[in-house]
Amino acid sequence: MKSINPYNQEVVFEHKEFTVKQVEEAIDKSQNAFKEWRKTSFEERAKLFFALADVLEKNKAKYAEVMTLEIGKPISQGIAEIEKCAWVCKYYAENAEKQLSANKVSTDAQESYVRFDPLGVLLAVMPWNFPFWQVFRFAVPSLSAGNTGLLKHASNVMESAKMIEQSFIEAGFPKDVFQSLIIKSDKVEKIIRNPIVKAVSLTGSNAAGAAVAKVASEEIKPSLLELGGNNALVVFEDCDLEATLNTCVHARFQNTGQSCIAGKRLFVHKNIADEFIEKITQKIVALKSGDPLDEETYIGTMVNKEAAETLNEQLQDAIEKGAEVVIGGNYNQAYFEPTLVKNVTPDMKIYKEETFGPLLACSTFESEDEMLEMVNSSDYGLGVSLFTTNKKRVENLIPLFEDGAVFVNDLVKSDPRLPFGGTKISGYGRELSEEGIKAFVNKKTVYIKGL
Repeated sequence: MKSINPYNQEVVFEHKEFTVKQVEEAIDKSQNAFKEWRKTSFEERAKLFFALADVLEKNKAKYAEVMTLEIGKPISQGIAEIEKCAWVCKYYAENAEKQLSANKVSTDAQESYVRFDPLGVLLAVMPWNFPFWQVFRFAVPSLSAGNTGLLKHASNVMESAKMIEQSFIEAGFPKDVFQSLIIKSDKVEKIIRNPIVKAVSLTGSNAAGAAVAKVASEEIKPSLLELGGNNALVVFEDCDLEATLNTCVHARFQNTGQSCIAGKRLFVHKNIADEFIEKITQKIVALKSGDPLDEETYIGTMVNKEAAETLNEQLQDAIEKGAEVVIGGNYNQAYFEPTLVKNVTPDMKIYKEETFGPLLACSTFESEDEMLEMVNSSDYGLGVSLFTTNKKRVENLIPLFEDGAVFVNDLVKSDPRLPFGGTKISGYGRELSEEGIKAFVNKKTVYIKGL
């Protein structure tokens, strides 16, 4: 299993895949670790997660460099990703005990309540685009609840996977509480079907999500899916123009556009469309492309040449159907120029499909009803951003969107304090916050009389 640097096409890491026997042994070790880990106090777990946050902060430059070499992520954005992982560790260290405290319920019993106990061994199937954050978003709440974790990471980020496991060990976590499995996707089904594994969480493509959910449902096991997105950026004529421009550029082009929650469809009120397109073009021109290891680089490469080719196919479809490229549109191997396309219509792939790269598709609208139809027409339902200074408009519109999140005057983002997840083919279930720590627990009813 090889990791190829998309910036120069050099092989940077090689890994030997686990045998079937090694996978089975890892599952058994995880179960044995769970028997003891579930007995630990919240105080013990909190100390370990604070220690893990320290390990992440101490090693953030090293971890970020690995991400840059494996997937072309600009190194400054990689460092920010590690810092966010440290934040989620601290958040649950401070809040897990309260979030999992029993809910007392008044009944005719002497005492009745609901408690939240861990399920056991959990499997995480994770993607390459945020190779640390996606894993920590799963692992920290899951382990805080007393579960143990097995990670099947994307095949091109196995060095990141190894470093994540090592960070838990360095922080002092008991052996085998969290393990990375160096395997390809063809071994996932058997792991899910193993009776020791109690649930599965997947962040990734819709095809992968459907496959995992099918197996989990056949085994009557819980699953949580965080899948693709086609988020809308909705710009009204009364927006704070400069702030909106900056936010829209960041929402689309961070991580070289390779994010499920990126703002991919730009809907601008027709009264300001020409001005907005002119000014956002200037912002896009100013984005620095180059070596992802350069701290000044904002646009690195896409994950591989095939990803750039796929994005180009989507772009050419739009051009053939009448869209106009305002800026960009060219690519070379894994590098794709930051691209803005206008006159985008619903029959185009860049409108209907998820564009996983630095391409922003612009359409215009006249009325709120027209805008709502455009946003909600998507098969995806991850998030939407509104840019306006009209509070009454916001209050009226928020209930009418079908997405899992609505952000006003900001980009859609994950925050440990808030639940994160989507609707429609963007998946089901919620990560982070109290919702996330309760995603994989036994919500146990307790009813006591006669004591």
